[in-house]
Amino acid sequence: MKNRKFIAASALVSLLWLGSCKDALDYTPKGVLSSADLTSPDAIEGLVTAAYAAIGNGDMIGPIHSNWVYGSIRSDDAYKGGGGTSDVGEIDALEHYNLVTPAMDAFVTRTWRNLYKSISRCNVALRAVNTLNESNFPNKNARLGELKFLRAHSYFTLKLLYKNIPQFDENATDEEILKTSNTLSNEESWNKIAADFQFAIDNLPETQLELGRANKRAAQAYLAKVRLYQAYQQNEAHKVTAISQARLQEVVNLTQAVISSGKYALAEDIADNFLPETENGPESVFAIQFTVNDGTTAGRMNYEDGLTYPHGAPQYGCCGFHAASQNLLNAHTTDANGWPNFNTFNAKNADLSTQTVDTRLDHTIGIDGHVYKYDNTKPFSNSWVRDPGVYGNLHTMRGQLLATSSSYFKLGPFMGTAKNTDVLRYDDVLLMQAEAYIQLNQPDKALPLINQVRNRAAASTARLRKADGTFASKYNLKPYTSAVWTKDFAWTALVWERRLEFATEGARFFDLVRWGIAQEVLNNFIETEKVRRPYLSTAKFTAGRDEYLPIPQAEITFTKGLYKQNPGYF
Repeated sequence: MKNRKFIAASALVSLLWLGSCKDALDYTPKGVLSSADLTSPDAIEGLVTAAYAAIGNGDMIGPIHSNWVYGSIRSDDAYKGGGGTSDVGEIDALEHYNLVTPAMDAFVTRTWRNLYKSISRCNVALRAVNTLNESNFPNKNARLGELKFLRAHSYFTLKLLYKNIPQFDENATDEEILKTSNTLSNEESWNKIAADFQFAIDNLPETQLELGRANKRAAQAYLAKVRLYQAYQQNEAHKVTAISQARLQEVVNLTQAVISSGKYALAEDIADNFLPETENGPESVFAIQFTVNDGTTAGRMNYEDGLTYPHGAPQYGCCGFHAASQNLLNAHTTDANGWPNFNTFNAKNADLSTQTVDTRLDHTIGIDGHVYKYDNTKPFSNSWVRDPGVYGNLHTMRGQLLATSSSYFKLGPFMGTAKNTDVLRYDDVLLMQAEAYIQLNQPDKALPLINQVRNRAAASTARLRKADGTFASKYNLKPYTSAVWTKDFAWTALVWERRLEFATEGARFFDLVRWGIAQEVLNNFIETEKVRRPYLSTAKFTAGRDEYLPIPQAEITFTKGLYKQNPGYF
């Protein structure tokens, strides 16, 4: 059973809330501390632990680390699913890019607030750490590096979702925070996030003794991700106007530092990334840690994916959200070379009885009769699908666990898990470097990186056999050859590789926006899918608006108009 204590004693998480509560009886509730209590290294370590906890403190309608709503449903990877379009209608509005009118108190507003709560915890802890010196707190610089890493992580997530965000550090007073606008230039905003990661690089050790703590290599990988997004320069209407060669070279240098460290490697089987038994493995660069049966009352569980389990499966019972798209299934088909059908993949629905496919199909999509989540005693069944008339018969499964897993927990109709959420994996590091090389007109250097990922995927078949020992799909996945490796071919291959390697994990939408192709790809997707799925007939992606979420109206009202709304919203 997953029964581990990460970072520090779990009891220290109770140091989370600051302040005192004094009534006529001078009663101080348990778990509440005044600022005077925060003078010992142990107490301050508790604040650091609380900051780590905060990056996992999202919820089903205010997610901050699982991007199935924001990055998968809004892309061509998946449909909303659930019990029809009105079931959690906010997600339907997100899928239709219809966020102009709804208040969106759930999701858009709650995610914003949950992320700023995380930033607040980092700033509180940073102020506390800075009250000590290294003689009585030898870990001071490392803890400062960890806290700035965590703060940058939350700001990065906000930036992907909302773009124009207010940014402040631990030195800002309450009055100064209330005067901080969200009108920084895009370049300045990215640089503020990058500065925190650079501080982390300069102050973190290469190896941490305790699982879950950020290290120097994780900070380098994350800074590479920041610089990769920053390289694609956007104007105020979110259009990509230039690609910075200098930023791309930074991506190469930073990812190379991670690769050459020898600290990380691809797992032998891609399935290892989706199972709690093999988490914190060689591929995990940084992960949000979750636990169960850890000595606390309810463990440290992730409920953000709780809506995504198959509804009709007797071991679950709810809720049928996050249905894989037909387009995504078709994208897994391969030609005689074992390469994607780049130009013809979506001309018609895939016939899995005759067509060959990329091995990652059966790690990603629940298909009738195919092994579900590596348990060949209970294959996926169309009867598990909640509303096939609207969303079809496909489902997703990377973010789910078997009900028999010791890391699975059911609370009423909803599901929680103690499976870690990987924020950065080594496959991402390899593909970030490959992308930078291609855009730097050095595609030959990208070829072995992409093939390394493909070769691992091709070898990931051990857990996919049915009970009779056969495979439900016909696998044909091969590496690319140098003979076809022009820059244009390499770019097409990179775009495809990122989609399949991280399919339904929430990366797809943000990749499309970064590359400046979201409008083209998503409206083409809708044009075909609305015939297959008529509920999408009113969906339309509007460039210059739908690349980002609206700034929550409640926040604009609270700041008396200091925060400016994103383009296209009113």
